[in-house]
Amino acid sequence: MGAERRHVLELRIVAPVRGWVQVRPVVDGRDVLAELWAAWSGEDPWVVLGPGGIALAEDGPHEVRLARISCTEICCGALYVTVRREGDEVVWDGWRNPAGGNADLPEFRFDAARYAAEVRRAGQDRAWEWPARTVAGLLAERLRADPGWSRRWECELDAVWTDQAERNRLQLVLIHPDAAADREGRPWLQLGVTLDVGDGDAVAEVDRLAARLASGDRQELAEVWGGSWHHSEDPA
Repeated sequence: MGAERRHVLELRIVAPVRGWVQVRPVVDGRDVLAELWAAWSGEDPWVVLGPGGIALAEDGPHEVRLARISCTEICCGALYVTVRREGDEVVWDGWRNPAGGNADLPEFRFDAARYAAEVRRAGQDRAWEWPARTVAGLLAERLRADPGWSRRWECELDAVWTDQAERNRLQLVLIHPDAAADREGRPWLQLGVTLDVGDGDAVAEVDRLAARLASGDRQELAEVWGGSWHHSEDPA
């Protein structure tokens, strides 16, 4: 395929005062999320640019969530894309919204070398980050790598939020009993856990917060934020 038909990707990281930090994919100068649906927020940099994100994968095509809103994806939608390598190009296609809403975006083809350079540049740009944001990302990685606490809590981690309006606080968003419950017609709850972040070393803070979750009780720490409300009085 000729270079004249290739698209150009820019990854803009936006850190609003209210709301989570997000990656906005801009293709040929167009914010494709905004054009598809104005309500979309780009996904967190730890998701888009971290392990399992949009970076080139050696093990074949993989799916990445690029956008969401603040509720669960089955309820209110999310936007997924399949990322694959094809010769000297990276292809984005297979757009999907689990809630069945609009996901009508075309196939995008990027020069692989230029694409890799842009993903690397965006991943190395940390100018937008503040201490609690660093802790939030590291904590999310820690919790997903060690699911023992979530099995005990009978929850699945959906996200870790923090914003600049409350720079020393983060919130865990959990789905009880698991993220597939709503899709499968089973009762489910969206739970939130609010944690204060200290001013110490980020790794030490992650150790402290992870230990608190490991030793804590779900019904003591978590609040019901949404889901099947008629089950909210007995989240067990």
